[in-house]
Amino acid sequence: MAGPWTFTLLCGLLAATLIQATLSPTGLLILGPKVVKEKLTQQLKDHHATSILQQLPLLSAIREKPAGGIPVLGSLVNTVLKHIIWLKVTTANILQLQVKPSANDQELLVRIPLHMVAGLNTPLVKTIVEFQMETEAEAIIRMDTSAHGPTRLVLSNCATSHGSLRIQLLHKLSLLVNSLAQQVMNLLVPALPQLVKNQLCPVIETSFNDMYADLLQLVKVPIALSTDHLQFDLLSPAIKGDTIQLYLGAKLLDSQGKVTKWFNNSATSLTVPTLDNTQFSLIVSQDVVKATVAAVLPPEEFMVLLDSVLPEIARRLKSSIGLINAKAADSLEPTQIVKILTQDTPQFFMDQGRAKVAQLIVLEVFPSNEALRPLFTVGIEASSEAQFYTKDDRLILNLNNISADRIKLMNSRIGWFQPDVLKNIITDILLSVLVPNQNGKLRSGVPVSMVKALGFEAAESSLTQDALVLTPASLWKPSSPVSQ
Repeated sequence: MAGPWTFTLLCGLLAATLIQATLSPTGLLILGPKVVKEKLTQQLKDHHATSILQQLPLLSAIREKPAGGIPVLGSLVNTVLKHIIWLKVTTANILQLQVKPSANDQELLVRIPLHMVAGLNTPLVKTIVEFQMETEAEAIIRMDTSAHGPTRLVLSNCATSHGSLRIQLLHKLSLLVNSLAQQVMNLLVPALPQLVKNQLCPVIETSFNDMYADLLQLVKVPIALSTDHLQFDLLSPAIKGDTIQLYLGAKLLDSQGKVTKWFNNSATSLTVPTLDNTQFSLIVSQDVVKATVAAVLPPEEFMVLLDSVLPEIARRLKSSIGLINAKAADSLEPTQIVKILTQDTPQFFMDQGRAKVAQLIVLEVFPSNEALRPLFTVGIEASSEAQFYTKDDRLILNLNNISADRIKLMNSRIGWFQPDVLKNIITDILLSVLVPNQNGKLRSGVPVSMVKALGFEAAESSLTQDALVLTPASLWKPSSPVSQ
């Protein structure tokens, strides 16, 4: 019988399992049906799908099992086939694909309309007898949860959709030729769907597999952050409604490619916005955004010859110090230096769609460039309103202002004083020196290559209560049908 200790251990393991199960991914890429359609269409072009259609062995197919194997009818059909020199597809087009939710949950139905013109050459007439063939290949995108490897998306059940086949003569000729053409079309009714299944469906499946591999490769493209890199990895795929959703983990790498931080799970659930016809959405958790900001803005030290660079602020600083200690103010020379040190990395906060960056700063004032000790040292808890914006496919953060929320006197050679008397001038120094420098580092932005790779010219950003969201600024032009 299990004792109390065993029961406690089992409860602890169960609790740990439940906590792990509730953790959320740190990123989510949502792809709408138009993106899926666009990417699959391009892959079909790359795999020469229309050439496959043009090479369909129509004549061989109708010769294999004429008239359903009925001997008498088979003899008649064979007589008809003797009058055919060749029969082949002369032009082929794949029209606009359709991607929509399947009747089964967590599946997408893909419909691929096919339009072909076939030519028949017979000694009975000098011209080519042409007829039009229309059908529709149909397949399912689903999740493969087999035991071999992680869950992935696959395309399966490819065939022609029931009732989609239409074959008709383009031009009517003599009664005899029309009758021959009609016999051929009747034979193609059972043969063409099987040809599409055997010849085109493998190409469709390969095209989807390559599309999916390209999407995974796109997700994994390293994102440059100053000397570091951010990289996403697929945790698991899902299908929800008419969208493909890729749940992502993330990692931060240094310049040597060594992982310095993992972001495989977030303690808070990502808020997934409604797409509203937006065809892709990249949602990144607050944890990843914080680490990104920290990587771009590492701790730094700034030294400024205040009188040369900012003479008006230098004058105001001298006046403010004069209120505390006139002798100290008189000791300020034209080479006076203000030294600013940012402590640790900035802290990034998001709340109700707004962002803020908080920093710990040390500021020192030296009377000249030769002075070894500062007149005083203050510690500052500062914060800035932060705003994301996009330029083309780059995400940029801008610090709009800065506020010295708390100031503490750390060291003083001019006697003790209440540092808040310097709050205004300190704020102006930070606004004139620190903020432009940090915005200069942020201005290059973070490249998000998947924006253009998915067919969009630019992106726009927004904030939820716990995540950064990227969506396309405008939709791309629909791709042309696959034709030849």
